[in-house]
Amino acid sequence: MSPCRVVVTAAAPYARRMTSMNRYHQWLCNSRMWARAVEKDLLPWALEDVQLGADTLEIGPGYGATTRVLARRAGGRLSVLEVDGGAAERLRAEYGDRVDVVHGDGCAMPFPEGRFDAVLCFTMLHHVPSPRQQDQLFAEAFRVLRPGGVFAGCDGRASRGFRLIHLWDTYVPVPPRTLPDRLRAAGFSTPDISLRNDNFRFRAVRP
Repeated sequence: MSPCRVVVTAAAPYARRMTSMNRYHQWLCNSRMWARAVEKDLLPWALEDVQLGADTLEIGPGYGATTRVLARRAGGRLSVLEVDGGAAERLRAEYGDRVDVVHGDGCAMPFPEGRFDAVLCFTMLHHVPSPRQQDQLFAEAFRVLRPGGVFAGCDGRASRGFRLIHLWDTYVPVPPRTLPDRLRAAGFSTPDISLRNDNFRFRAVRP
């Protein structure tokens, strides 16, 4: 199970249409149970054999369970891009200068082209309200990566249980079988998708 959101900005076209998380979903994503699952299982699997490099961006950290792990794992500078202003402020208070927290839009990232060695997102793509906007996010991830940089992460696969967790949430699951072609359309090479239970992971490289 990988239910927790992490998306992008208050000024974004899709953010204005984005629904809030239901109370159970909020509790779960801020729980110790989810934090343990992220640290012990989700991120080790999602980032297996992924080299983060000197400058890493995480899109949509939300409550920060993934960021806590990345802050220890990343060998260089870690930046995060978060939709919710309150969540961004909480992350700034927690990490100070150790993490560059930016309140911004994953469909129009406020970073220069070729800035990052790795761009990551975990369990957040299904909260982007349309496939078109998901594709915009893929294109932006490509733009801000350096040549040879990797775009990697994971998300949940559509299922009845996954849908129940997201009642009254924005919920647009990404069919894993469509993702390689969508990543190639954004410019990426060698997209790779792996399935595991109710989750999938992906990685692709900017040539």
